[in-house]
Amino acid sequence: MNLDKLEKTDLAMLTKMANTLRILSADMVQKANSGHPGAALGLSDIVAVLSLHLQHNPKDSSWLNRDRLVFSGGHASALLYSFLHLSGYDLSIEDLKNFRQLHSKTPGHPEISTQGVEIATGPLGQGVANAVGFAMAAKKAANLLGETLINHKVYCLCGDGDLQEGISYEACSLAGVHKLDNLIIIYDSNHISIEGDTALAFDENVAQRFIAQGFEVLDINGHDYEAINNALLKAKNATKPTLIIAHTTIAKAALTLEGSHHSHGAPLGEEIIKKMKENLGFDPNSHFEIPADVKIRFESAVELGDLAQAKWRQILQNSPKKELLNELLKPDFSKVEYPIFSGKDIATRDSNGEILNAIAKSVMGFLGGSADLAPSNKTELKGFGDFVVGKNLHFGIREHAMAAINNGFARYGLFLPFSATFFIFSEYLKPAARIAALMKIKHFFIFTHDSIGVGEDGPTHQPIEQLSTFRAMPNFLTFRPADGNENAASWQIALKENLPCAFVLSRQKLKALPQGVFGGVENGAYLLKESENAEFTLLASGSEVSLCLETAALLEQKGKRVSVISMPCYELFERQDKAYKKRLLQGRVIGVEAASANELYQFCDEVFGIKSFGESGKDKKVFAHFGFTPDKLCEFVLKADDE
Repeated sequence: MNLDKLEKTDLAMLTKMANTLRILSADMVQKANSGHPGAALGLSDIVAVLSLHLQHNPKDSSWLNRDRLVFSGGHASALLYSFLHLSGYDLSIEDLKNFRQLHSKTPGHPEISTQGVEIATGPLGQGVANAVGFAMAAKKAANLLGETLINHKVYCLCGDGDLQEGISYEACSLAGVHKLDNLIIIYDSNHISIEGDTALAFDENVAQRFIAQGFEVLDINGHDYEAINNALLKAKNATKPTLIIAHTTIAKAALTLEGSHHSHGAPLGEEIIKKMKENLGFDPNSHFEIPADVKIRFESAVELGDLAQAKWRQILQNSPKKELLNELLKPDFSKVEYPIFSGKDIATRDSNGEILNAIAKSVMGFLGGSADLAPSNKTELKGFGDFVVGKNLHFGIREHAMAAINNGFARYGLFLPFSATFFIFSEYLKPAARIAALMKIKHFFIFTHDSIGVGEDGPTHQPIEQLSTFRAMPNFLTFRPADGNENAASWQIALKENLPCAFVLSRQKLKALPQGVFGGVENGAYLLKESENAEFTLLASGSEVSLCLETAALLEQKGKRVSVISMPCYELFERQDKAYKKRLLQGRVIGVEAASANELYQFCDEVFGIKSFGESGKDKKVFAHFGFTPDKLCEFVLKADDE
């Protein structure tokens, strides 16, 4: 097809392509007796036209210079899977028939285990921010490798729900700041939400909102193929990010359910699907019907993608940036020269700042930033400049978007991002952290001001339950180092793990620890002090480890035999075998943490923690108020012994 001018035959083929997507999506949801047909049918015309514009290779879904396609409304997954199957990805017709079934390649919402799915989207709005992250990553990659190697676009399909979620505002505001002309967001504006018409709760002028954020805004009929095509041509040549407002009808062609909110999250029903098929020229008694000419048209993406990728490889072969690309793809972490903190009393946020800069010097793709807290988080990468030429990313006060944007950076394929904020504000980014864990991507979260040690800022800023929350998350490592050397060792482990990791760090100085006597940080917990036939073992992380050492000395003065365990990573300790745990956990085990710490009962007989919110005051006085002093902890241990 000549995209500059669509002919009548082209329009006829696009109609057939769109209707095939509709039929497949409707059949998938109906067979599963579960799913969301409305958005899929409403967006089919747009996806049919978009398929002509996408630069991708179904035979190699990891090609670096491919266009990224993000379905922010992940509930429209039936449409995405239909498109991927038709285009020639490793997704069979049987996979479509197994939609939403256990262990299928076609789960209810897109997951990266399915070939062709760029990023997992579930909670609405995440995908919009992910797309901004992809676009920022592409700009950074183009700066490093040149625009002859990196010149692709990022497309995002979103709906009313995505734009109602605050994360979309945060992310798009930043997209406007950076003038991301490689970002094209297509807004499926059908005025329908689960409860009915969007006017019940959403009547803002979306066009004006995005114009104010620095976007080019185009307004079209989302079922007019020429209008869709022209809008995409304009967007691809825009000098700023583009929002295409596509006015659509939910469940387009689904007869009595067309335009109804009842079509959002339930199968259309056999009778309606039969009549719809008949009206669209399909066999009403056939299921998962794919006309041969439609399949050929979609599968041309394979040949076109192969050709485009071959040309790209030739450019890469002759490019002076080839070695740089290899370094980005396969970073050598052994080159990092970690600072040594032996004998140095230092806040772990400060030691972490030194470690970040050491990593940044040796690992080309390492970058990141804070939610306007770099001076407090100690996360500035000194001398490395700001985005796009540099490594320091500035997110403003946008924790939620920061984490989702960095999920995009992590999934892009070249970068190792970190997101930083105060630990208490991790609540604002938890959904994106959870999606990072679900995908098992290398995204580092830096959380400073880790406890009641924050002091004067009071209970609104003092984390209590947050440590337990992150430790409870699958596929996630939470490091709470007790001194600078533990911090450095934690980073060496984190860089090698293919999981997101958090570093929970102190504002106040922590005393340097003595050399451990058995095990190490790589085991998650290790013996810092050992007494033969210990009556008590004190287990702690972070700032409470030094407290345990002081308390052990007091208890020994009273004739008690006490060992001390430092546990910088709860999850790594969980991984250890029974023999290792038994070697550490001797006598009566007392867990000590200035947090709720209920998870410590997995290893401990008693837990000395906090069962309320914090208090405002000097950090030492707040610790004393909650009993985190050697004398009070000593009393607790002896009382536990009496019981």
